[in-house]
Amino acid sequence: MNNMEINNFESKAYNAIDQQIGHLNQLVNSIQDFLQDRRPAVIPPQIYSGVLQLSKSLSVIHLEASNLEDERRSFHALAQVGQFINSSLEIDDVLQHVMDTIIKLTGAERGFLMLRSDDGEQKIRIARNWEQESLEPHEFGVSNTVIHRVVEEGQPVLTTNAQEDPRFSGQNSIVMHNLRSILCVPLIVKDEVTGVIYADNRIRSGLFTQKELFILSAFANQAAVALENARLFESVRITLAEVTELKNLMDNVFESIASGVLTADVQDRIMLCNRSARRILGKSSTDLVGKELTAVMTSLSESLEILLKQVIEMDEQVVGLETNPDIPGRGKVDLLFNISPLKDVEQSIQGVAIVVEDLTEKRQLEAQRRLFEKMVSPAVINQLNPDQIRLGGQKAEISILFADLRGFTKFSETVPPEELISVLNTFLAAAADAVLNEQGTVDKFIGDAVMAWFNAPIPQPDHLLRAVRSALAIQQAVDECRLIIPTGKDLSFGVGIHVGEAVLGLVGSEKRLEYTAIGDSVNTAKRIQENSAPGQILVSSDVYKQIADQLIVKEHGEINAKGKRDPLQVFEVIGIRE
Repeated sequence: MNNMEINNFESKAYNAIDQQIGHLNQLVNSIQDFLQDRRPAVIPPQIYSGVLQLSKSLSVIHLEASNLEDERRSFHALAQVGQFINSSLEIDDVLQHVMDTIIKLTGAERGFLMLRSDDGEQKIRIARNWEQESLEPHEFGVSNTVIHRVVEEGQPVLTTNAQEDPRFSGQNSIVMHNLRSILCVPLIVKDEVTGVIYADNRIRSGLFTQKELFILSAFANQAAVALENARLFESVRITLAEVTELKNLMDNVFESIASGVLTADVQDRIMLCNRSARRILGKSSTDLVGKELTAVMTSLSESLEILLKQVIEMDEQVVGLETNPDIPGRGKVDLLFNISPLKDVEQSIQGVAIVVEDLTEKRQLEAQRRLFEKMVSPAVINQLNPDQIRLGGQKAEISILFADLRGFTKFSETVPPEELISVLNTFLAAAADAVLNEQGTVDKFIGDAVMAWFNAPIPQPDHLLRAVRSALAIQQAVDECRLIIPTGKDLSFGVGIHVGEAVLGLVGSEKRLEYTAIGDSVNTAKRIQENSAPGQILVSSDVYKQIADQLIVKEHGEINAKGKRDPLQVFEVIGIRE
């Protein structure tokens, strides 16, 4: 039998008893009336007095039965409120239900629940009237004197008529709000008053008794428990929300880290892996989480398994371990591993944390830079601003150098292709190094010829001398190459140098760009080189006029350059004056 069934049974029993007492009382009253009207002589006086006494006793019993029924209903309401409090953590709903029940049982006109705020003052949390409606702020007139007394003493206050109660005589709030019946009890949690329940009636005096005080105190105890539970629940909810928010933030940060991160427990099971780790390793979450870390790492490098054990057993970090595994779907990659012990707050090892960096793109860029440095001086590269280099060109004065390897065509007829390429690369590399050592720019290799320039993209005040020094260095490098490659003893460079304006910039398309120089001055340098003999350095008159006092030359006379209307005056450079 549940509580509702028990309550219905008790209510029916009380009603049945009340009805029986009522019937008996009516019967006794009828007998009493009959005896008073007729008063038979044969009936002794004791009968009359007994019937009268029985009538009085039945009235008392009926009154006590009614009081018991009221108490039963009060206790039942108290039990219902307790059950409601224990079944809900929505505190405002609970407190409204509590206040409505209090008003109903005590006959109060209004009920207030007040809680201590951060500043120590009692603030109204719930305000209800006898119609089970929430009160408006202008209806909040209460006795602050009564409330302060309850808060300070921690004891309830009951007054049947506050207007005449000497304890509150002349208090403004009581007089101003015409307060009469007042009942106020404290809310106590851990021996500390945290609020009050206040009920009053501004019309009727003598409304509240000790019975209402007992009921309200019982409600106050349960309300205090409900408030504390709700406060704890709200605190836990807020903490949980903060923890959840922090966890989501950390998850987002973890997922957004550019480096790959994996963690594993002491049983060697992978617990976490972020997006970068999955991308770098070419695996999904299902391929990693819950799998053996050593199996995953060993597939990348056999040395990793040994190092993982070392980290856990010896509590040591492994920093800067590079591997070059072949990952399916990605091919050969360059990875950098940092492995650290994963510890809890007590510094006990719980596993390992691995940070993996994908160096593949970086290594490729470094290789491309090294390749670029073989074409352009590193000093020039370091000063270039990619944001200022645009598709198209800019006009500039440059010194242009062409060096062509003479005798190579005949030489190629006598050696295998593999050796031919090796010899060609040796001579061209020597020529390129001579240019780069003077911070020149190697524009391109044209078969067995080299094109280079100076004074761009970074201005060089002595660019003419740099070009001439490069040409002399090329001649010297040829002699050294002949010592290395005896079969190339008949090979030599013919060099032509000119100075003039040219347009330098990026030409081509978005898919294929070339940084080059274009202009008549470039063509002129090429024609001068074509007229140079093996081992000979020819410079134009424009070059000679600007640095004549620094060059050692001999007359060469004019040359008829292809595509030129007039002959060109050139000079053969023998050396540079000290």
